[in-house]
Amino acid sequence: MNEALKELLDLLDLEQIELDIFRGRSPEERIQRVFGGQVAAQALVAAGRTVPDDRDVHSLHAYFIRPGDPAIPIVYNVERVRDGRSFTTRRVVAVQHGKAIFTMSASFHVRETGVEHQAVTMPQVVDPEGLPLFQDRMLQAVGTESPLREWVSRPRPVDARYVTPLTWEAYRDPELRGSNTNVWFRYDAELPDDPLLHVVLAAYASDFTLVDTVLLTHGLAWGASNLSGASLDHAMWFHRPFRVDEWMLYAQESPWSGAARGLAKGEMFTRSGELAVSVVQEAMIRVR
Repeated sequence: MNEALKELLDLLDLEQIELDIFRGRSPEERIQRVFGGQVAAQALVAAGRTVPDDRDVHSLHAYFIRPGDPAIPIVYNVERVRDGRSFTTRRVVAVQHGKAIFTMSASFHVRETGVEHQAVTMPQVVDPEGLPLFQDRMLQAVGTESPLREWVSRPRPVDARYVTPLTWEAYRDPELRGSNTNVWFRYDAELPDDPLLHVVLAAYASDFTLVDTVLLTHGLAWGASNLSGASLDHAMWFHRPFRVDEWMLYAQESPWSGAARGLAKGEMFTRSGELAVSVVQEAMIRVR
């Protein structure tokens, strides 16, 4: 297990400071804002700690309200909205400097059986083992003089391998633009058999590349184009058990952008082709 993954698992081990009140911290590096996937993952951990073990999270709906400050802890207040016979609902508000920076509603469901179908199929793509690491491709794409090289070279908790072009590659070559992104990802360590942990880590990984799918359509790239952006809202549905320490394909597309916003959708498949997670996100994208 690399140090980046160890640190992430430590960040997800929230401190309980009162009944239904938890405190989380951010990495010690001083970036501009807290990574949205981290806040969503920590909020889901907080909600999950108030729910019986026989209920798994099946959906979450979140709004990013203010940028998170990485220099101070985040307090997560959990509201027990409903405890029904089959479903449990929780609302989480993340607070910094006395103000809400993030809200999330999450629903948990007892394990049941029912009718099943899957109308979507996993894209036919090359296997992940033959693809280069994200960091290696990015270092080549940004060039030897780019100030982004230090950020790109940092260890990451998620091993991500792109089947489709990176935004920086499409920025340099307009023929590589497109509205679809396919990425293999996994956490490169054997993780505990905790369903909530695998769901939380999927939520963390889900925020890495969705907005990039919008940028890829227009040949834009963070650090290259004169743009600013931020996640606005994020929704996820968890369809079946899965493991994020095994390869999963994250198939993403951007059906629309306009009015300084962009919409992206994603589907996470197990390697055997089973649809495990559906994701939708809208982001603010402003080009100056």
